[in-house]
Amino acid sequence: MVITGELPPGMRLKEVALCDQLGVSRTPIREAFRTLAAEGLVTLLPNRSVVVAPLDERNIGYLYSVFGTLEGLAGEQACANITGGEISEIGGLLNEMVALHARSERAAYMDINHQIHARVVEISANPVLQSIWRSLLPRVERARALANLDRDRWTEALFEHSKMFAALAARDGSLLARLTREHFINGLPASERVRRPDAP
Repeated sequence: MVITGELPPGMRLKEVALCDQLGVSRTPIREAFRTLAAEGLVTLLPNRSVVVAPLDERNIGYLYSVFGTLEGLAGEQACANITGGEISEIGGLLNEMVALHARSERAAYMDINHQIHARVVEISANPVLQSIWRSLLPRVERARALANLDRDRWTEALFEHSKMFAALAARDGSLLARLTREHFINGLPASERVRRPDAP
């Protein structure tokens, strides 16, 4: 809910309400808060309050720059490893994304979007890259979901995915690396437009 923007930046998280909503006891909620704090998604305040962490434009810029370069490298390496079957698999996922975008099913779209990015990273077969990618993923997914709340940016991102897939299918690693870096940097203005650090 933090990643998708359902719990926006600045929102105070109420333990009891979340327990009721999710049907769990306080223990897993408190453990989740600690995990989210370690991932930089929430802030634990001295009075035991928990607040959804704000999104800082400069930090998002740094994050996108690093993550885009990381995924660009993954794409470049994936192009050297990918099989015809894996290209077909990712092409099928892209077709699902197109259909979900047309129906404005944002949550399902973001899930397929994640699957595509994760598969490319997996196909890169680079364990060091994969480990770093997983550590940064929660913060990136959150910023990316907020960017896609901007309908124009969402449409642009889908078009960018089509170009990235064409490069992957052609096994053009250098082109895919460049398109992937641009894909993340292009989402930065939209993330800034929709972020709401002062939401109650």
